[in-house]
Amino acid sequence: GRVLLAGEDVTGLAPHLIVERGIARTFQNLRLFANMTLMENVLVGTHTRTSTGAIGAVLRPPSVRREERAADERVLETLRIFGNRLMPRVQHLARTLSYANSRRLEIARALVSEPVLILLDEPTAGMNPTETLELTDQIQHLKDRGVTVLMIEHKLAVVNQIADKVVVLDHGEKIAEGTPKEVHSNKEVLRAYLGRSTDAVAEAAAAS
Repeated sequence: GRVLLAGEDVTGLAPHLIVERGIARTFQNLRLFANMTLMENVLVGTHTRTSTGAIGAVLRPPSVRREERAADERVLETLRIFGNRLMPRVQHLARTLSYANSRRLEIARALVSEPVLILLDEPTAGMNPTETLELTDQIQHLKDRGVTVLMIEHKLAVVNQIADKVVVLDHGEKIAEGTPKEVHSNKEVLRAYLGRSTDAVAEAAAAS
């Protein structure tokens, strides 16, 4: 198969070229720089949006310093999305963060690259209900800003709040596609994920 972004084939491109074209991602297993600060971790995500080369980084002319200040401000603006969860800790090392805040930091690092499409792999995994609700609201904020979100998620409440379209897989095979409401009443989905009998599935679908 092929992966197209706005009609352009991005299949097999190097990761930095994919980011340059407007796709960013997070990972199910956290991949932060533990001994770097929050600020430094998110600054890593700006590298495809800066033009400073090796010579400029050494000599640091005024143009480079301006670009660095702009990158710093973009990082802080991104961290502000997550409010007091991250902002008071910008100079703390990433290894000092809670699990939930580490998740937020990874999303911030992806977001600072100014993507048009962000891929989130189970962003609320391991979070308690309060943390899940808060992050769900923050992901909704990304959508409201015009960022397209493609997300793998198993928590139905999160899917219901965020998703415009849902694709359901069962052992790697697509069994349903539609709005959250349409998917909830789909017989194949009910059978695969709730383990209901054929009669129970039919009754549930009829009642929806």
